[in-house]
Amino acid sequence: MLRFLIRRTAQGVIVLWLITMFVFALFYVVPSNVARTLAGRQASAQTVALIQHRLGLDLPLWRQYLGFVGRALHGDLGFDYYHQVPVTTVIATALPITLSLVLGAAVLWLGIGVFNGVLSAIRPRSFVDRALTVFSLFFYSMPSFLLGLLLLYFFYFQLTLAGITLFPAGGYVPLSQGVGPWLDHMILPWFTLALVSAAIYTRLTRGSMLDVLGEDYIRTARSKGIAESRVIARHGLRSALTPVVTQFGIDLGALLGGAVVTETVFSLPGLGKAGIDALNQQNQPVIIGIVLLASAAIVVANIAVDFVYAVLDPRVRLH
Repeated sequence: MLRFLIRRTAQGVIVLWLITMFVFALFYVVPSNVARTLAGRQASAQTVALIQHRLGLDLPLWRQYLGFVGRALHGDLGFDYYHQVPVTTVIATALPITLSLVLGAAVLWLGIGVFNGVLSAIRPRSFVDRALTVFSLFFYSMPSFLLGLLLLYFFYFQLTLAGITLFPAGGYVPLSQGVGPWLDHMILPWFTLALVSAAIYTRLTRGSMLDVLGEDYIRTARSKGIAESRVIARHGLRSALTPVVTQFGIDLGALLGGAVVTETVFSLPGLGKAGIDALNQQNQPVIIGIVLLASAAIVVANIAVDFVYAVLDPRVRLH
């Protein structure tokens, strides 16, 4: 187990190293005037000169790269010259909002998807199975921005016209200002992300459970008189969760880099919206910081998935 995790962690570190090389080449080697690009088109000559000196852009490329990696390892992701704050300040402001959105939605889509998938698998070709299949296809085919707008239309606009105020139009309230206001602003964004993703997990869990329930060890467990609920939960579901965990790790890591569409629809100033604003402003230090953070989130999520593999399936430890 320990050797397995050490090997996966080493592979993750190598991937991050390759990503830093790619990001450095893209933002520090390709531009003809790196200092001007980082400072923005409206920056003064003094600001450009300051960036040139601070980043050591007159040094050889290998020393520039070592400085870039060293600053990143020490938590220095650059300076946002557009807003005159460190990039870490921009990320620290936006990250809790994205975490609130993604983690809350993840609990919903995983619970809904796995429950519906198991229910479909234990009653294949039944009315319940067909109804859940329609549910999955409907939400899988719906763009998240459209679902978000529909939820706002029915649960905010129409209810407000009827004199019922349940949910706000958008925006974010920190958890420090109370659980109730925080929940009010997060419920609709959570379901926007969760319903679309739950459709994928429903189909994935159903297919995996059908494969597992046909295995010999499941028939053996049933022949021993073990309760059907225990066969499904202890023997079937545990083995069927492997592909679900894979998908969950990919989705969670990617969304932690910024759920752009949902954050835009509900005016949530998270990492996704910060990234879009940075692209529109050509604010490259913020873009670099978000890219590095998103890459690290995906790598860490995949390492965590490998660990869960080893817990769910002991055979993984041998590979």
